[in-house]
Amino acid sequence: MRDERERFLIRYAGDFAPFVVEKAEGAWVLTKGGQRILDFTSGQISSTLGHNHPRIVEAVERSLHDGIHLNSWMVNDDVLELARRLAALLPDPLEKSILLNTGSETNEVALKLAKAATGKFEIVGLTRSFHGLLAGTTSVTYSMGHKGNGPLMPGSFAVPAPNSYRCPVRHCVSACDMTCLNVGFDLVDQTSVGSLAAMMVEPVLSTGGIIPLPPGYLAAAKEKCEERDMLLIVDEAQTGLGRVGSLFAFEQDDVVPDIVTVSKTLGGGVPLGATITSAEIEQKAIDNGFLHITTHVSDPMPAAAGLAVLDVIEDEGLVRRAAEMGSYLMDRLLGLQERYVQIGDVRGRGLLVGLELVVDRDTKEPANDLGGAVTAECLRLGLSMNIVKGDGSQRNCLRMAPPLTITTEEIDIAIDILDSALKNCLAGGPVR
Repeated sequence: MRDERERFLIRYAGDFAPFVVEKAEGAWVLTKGGQRILDFTSGQISSTLGHNHPRIVEAVERSLHDGIHLNSWMVNDDVLELARRLAALLPDPLEKSILLNTGSETNEVALKLAKAATGKFEIVGLTRSFHGLLAGTTSVTYSMGHKGNGPLMPGSFAVPAPNSYRCPVRHCVSACDMTCLNVGFDLVDQTSVGSLAAMMVEPVLSTGGIIPLPPGYLAAAKEKCEERDMLLIVDEAQTGLGRVGSLFAFEQDDVVPDIVTVSKTLGGGVPLGATITSAEIEQKAIDNGFLHITTHVSDPMPAAAGLAVLDVIEDEGLVRRAAEMGSYLMDRLLGLQERYVQIGDVRGRGLLVGLELVVDRDTKEPANDLGGAVTAECLRLGLSMNIVKGDGSQRNCLRMAPPLTITTEEIDIAIDILDSALKNCLAGGPVR
């Protein structure tokens, strides 16, 4: 089977998993070899409700009879209802949506809207960010994707990502005082040609190492944008719709962005995303020639799945559940940290949690080889979780993002497997 994969498939992100999946259900994946694997990545952090949730299956089956695809200029009731529901969930004035397929596309459209609405072209992002790998999003994705893909879009700037464990400006210890934001914008101001259109941020820098923005950071970033007549774009691909213990992560900072993008968590495993903004920004963009056409914009079938996801999140109280299960998972990981000096830091929000492995807690030297070894050993023992690879410079962060329907029993299984994996990998001596 490995030979067939190597023969017929382009390798798009390193090697494939060492098995072929037969079925996925709930928090579990069954391989053709008969192994049951606990999926602590929710697929690509997209199976919000677990794999193949019956209400998503039902919605997709209905759409297969009513309409799978339409001309991009035509919309059906599900598309209209999903746009209405998103407007009701988001604070004013965020009320106008475009329904798309992937997070990369929603962010690309957000950048195009910001440029069209402001008449400017410069975009500010955070180091360690990941917003996609299309032309515009790659340019403000700083955790990976630049090598071999130049030149990037003109006017792309990076400010240091806040990281209280590893302060990027070697200033803060234990708590971020946002010096990185101030220093970053000083550099932006000095290098800008006076055409700053927007800043794009993730509330939790997930691919960058599960780095939550510190309290007050998003509000300070919004203030920086307003001072420069820029728009603030918040990328909620991984944090939106309950995962971090609130419906949207930006709500925890009492900030209303100018543009919001949602994707992974909206479709429940079906390709679906949305870019949402105000009527005022949409009108300005349209007046200045905004255009975005794809074959599957406003498709009926993904919209039906999205409505089912929103219904289940509300009916089953999954926002509150994510907060509770996230707290339980964090407590179990902190308990593990007390037993392993190689666990340097545990951090995250809700059910988006990571731990960082180090050679020494004092020096904080990254244990990159140990990160890879533990990830592989967990998979062998039946637990799937991501290693945060980024550009390859930091492979010591393990990412956990189980479905919002995860149980305490399943979290206990995951912790037991991680415990065993750490023991097994360390049994032969220190692993760097």
